[in-house]
Amino acid sequence: MLTKKNTRAALIAVLALTTAAAWPRAVSAETVLRIGMTAADIPRTLGQPDQGFEGNRFTGLTMYDALTGWDLSSADKASVVIPGLATEWKVDDADKTKWVFKLRPGVTFHDGSPFNADAVVWNVEKVLKQDAPQFDASQVGVTASRMPTLASAKKIDDMTVELTTKEPDSFLPINLTNLFMASPAKWQHFYDKAEGADAKAKSQAAWTAFAKDAAGTGPWKMASFTPRERLELVKNASYWDKARVPKVDRMVLLPMPEANARTAALLSGQVDWVEAPAPDALPELKQRGFKLYANEQPHVWPWQFSRVEGSPWNDIRVRKAANLCVDREGLRDGLLAGLMVPATGTFEPGHPWRGKPTFEIKYDKAAAQKLMQEAGFGPSKKLTVKTQTSASGSGQMQPLAMNEYLQQALAECYFDVKLDVIEWNTLFTNWRRGAKDPSANGSNATNVTYAAMDPFFALVRFLQSGMAPPVSNNWGFINNPKFDELVKKARQTFDPAARDAALAELHAASVDDAAFLYVAHDVGPRAMSPKVTGVVQPKSWFIDFSLVSIAQ
Repeated sequence: MLTKKNTRAALIAVLALTTAAAWPRAVSAETVLRIGMTAADIPRTLGQPDQGFEGNRFTGLTMYDALTGWDLSSADKASVVIPGLATEWKVDDADKTKWVFKLRPGVTFHDGSPFNADAVVWNVEKVLKQDAPQFDASQVGVTASRMPTLASAKKIDDMTVELTTKEPDSFLPINLTNLFMASPAKWQHFYDKAEGADAKAKSQAAWTAFAKDAAGTGPWKMASFTPRERLELVKNASYWDKARVPKVDRMVLLPMPEANARTAALLSGQVDWVEAPAPDALPELKQRGFKLYANEQPHVWPWQFSRVEGSPWNDIRVRKAANLCVDREGLRDGLLAGLMVPATGTFEPGHPWRGKPTFEIKYDKAAAQKLMQEAGFGPSKKLTVKTQTSASGSGQMQPLAMNEYLQQALAECYFDVKLDVIEWNTLFTNWRRGAKDPSANGSNATNVTYAAMDPFFALVRFLQSGMAPPVSNNWGFINNPKFDELVKKARQTFDPAARDAALAELHAASVDDAAFLYVAHDVGPRAMSPKVTGVVQPKSWFIDFSLVSIAQ
């Protein structure tokens, strides 16, 4: 049930949505799906979204395709990498820094221009080649940090490209799921229209215009865009994968960062679908016939520790104590109404990358208190720590309530937890700046959830010393030679079984080091009208909206 405490705010939010989200469905036979996102703003639309993987979910995978993609067709099987705009790829036997990708023929961008090798090279260079006319520094941080070894692209023929990496990297095909293909012709049109002689200014103007009238190759096309209010997409009836031509005519995306407001909007019929409904409203939603979907995701809700000089988390006894002081099952069964899986690492037993860690993450308050006493703390001498978090955001679940739960739990183990709550996209940007940057605001931990569907996202970008900011997301500047050795071993191993063994060793080492405070795996809860059908909730951060239908 929605609590009285939040009723007024939720109702105000719903009333504000009356003009923004209500649709005169009877005017035509057009089918419309309205979705309330957790984001406070529409993720960037120019090809490389911001706002984490919620951005990829709503403005990346909808309007754009990458060379490789994710299989989102099953709720039971793990989501794996599949061909996208590339039909096949192979690393060079003699030089494992070179890959050849064969491209899908007959694909066109939304503006009618052809997708080909020139388009691939252009899109690689928009984030890697600083002297390219289309280079856009604003897209680099959310892209290059997710594929840090990619160095260049070269056209072999119209339907073949060669990609070169800085070092042998067996993860490249997975990393390329994050490089979305925007239309070079559409961008050039805006560039040519831009006034003035300054090339950089014209390039920025072109990208600004492109974001308002985007063109990718994806199953959805941009219809209209109002920043901070709404994005309307319409189906691409000419999409190259006929099985994924959307069944709904129009999809409207609405930013709703507050969980109670999202839930109230669904209950009042202002939207048809919400991400992350308020947990305390689940009984009412079920009683009123709304559908609930959840599935364990490759996701971790952590605290990522600072390891810079002077950080309280440099003491492994303190890191282990924090991991032992949290009752994850109590968090699941109480605050989150069952909508989480307790985390005992990035991967759980049964996963090929789990390994055999010797440190068992569980709730053992007495052991945690003992470790803290050994480290010099106790009832009369608390350890002050500060964590930067957000009020909402992609994969953040219920961040304020969850962090307050940790604050109370850790107090019983002699921690004095301070919280620095900032806007989600600011937190996400700070994540790439690191613990040494002023944006950390004195925090010695950050609470940014992360995806764990591939080795780079799950392990490498946090544990390898060379991934420290500004390169990638080693926010805390971890510098462990053992981690670096195991990353190199896994990255340069192209045999799948041997690579899995190396990754399992790396993961076990990170758990034994208590590298993070591991708290939860999300289950991606969604609630929607009974009119919505065809939903497949995969084991992924992403979902295929093309499969969804709605009765009008």
